[in-house]
Amino acid sequence: MKDLHSLRVGLFALGFLGCAVATQAHDARPAYLEITEKGKERYDVLWRTPTLAGNRLPVILQMPESCRNVIPPSQRDLNDSMLERRIIDAGKTGLEGQVIKFPGLQGTIADVLVRVARLDGTHWTKLVRPVDASFKFTATPGLLSVAGAYLVHGIEHILTGFDHLLFVFGLMLLVRNGWMLVKTVTAFTVAHSITLALAALGVVHVPGPPVEAAIALSILLLATEIVRANRSQSSLTAQWPWMVAFCFGLLHGFGFAGALSQIGLPQKDLPLALFTFNVGVEAGQLIFVGAVLGLRALLMRIKLPEVAIRFARPVSSYGVGILAAFWFIQRLMSFSS
Repeated sequence: MKDLHSLRVGLFALGFLGCAVATQAHDARPAYLEITEKGKERYDVLWRTPTLAGNRLPVILQMPESCRNVIPPSQRDLNDSMLERRIIDAGKTGLEGQVIKFPGLQGTIADVLVRVARLDGTHWTKLVRPVDASFKFTATPGLLSVAGAYLVHGIEHILTGFDHLLFVFGLMLLVRNGWMLVKTVTAFTVAHSITLALAALGVVHVPGPPVEAAIALSILLLATEIVRANRSQSSLTAQWPWMVAFCFGLLHGFGFAGALSQIGLPQKDLPLALFTFNVGVEAGQLIFVGAVLGLRALLMRIKLPEVAIRFARPVSSYGVGILAAFWFIQRLMSFSS
């Protein structure tokens, strides 16, 4: 039974690592559109599209035909996105009732987060999905629209955040006891919820690149603890996994905050947006844990060759460490780029 458990986690590690590498070519980060009303006819428009390996997300912002540029669009290349600003004149009727489209969105797995700031000080947020790559500029949506947008974004962020998922998977490899695993994952959740809130509210600010490198290093350190546990060597992590998960969870929370800062938070509905984003992150994490446990149950019913069983444990343990080491070096090198 112990060897079968090793095989189950080992096979999942192989599948997970392959999935992580394969999906790097598909950017699921959302594009971001911010429209600020400056008058009955004039609007400031900020359009940001993510880039991956120098390639821009193939999505175009298409304003209504009645709109004309007062100031030509200005573009700025950021580390992970292309930023475009312009001022438009929407004509006598303004944008009210007009449809804004995003050609090319249907062929991606990304969304567009739209944030509108009205002249009267009100704000609203909407999430545009690939299935319907447009939205109508209408009256302020209700709280459910804001909550739904940030809930979905939280789920999508964690399910495409392979470093965070790999850390959770590492915890599942390390902790065998069911009740201790619950406490460990809960400690990780509580910790990153704390730092996510502190960073998103502006109480604490930590630069993004060092945080991303440190997150990769935390996974590498966890991988070494998994190897030690496989060799029956005692360590603080093996004895108090929830404490280690809590400490590293504080670090991962800053990573979540970095992703949230890329799309912004509506000031009027900030508590709601922050809460539902965090709920989405936790929901995505539970989906991942459930998928691991489901695959584990499925593999219990499969008879596999002895050689596969023998190599399952080192493959899973060292596979996590190798990928974490690659991310760590890659992120360190990005400091100078």
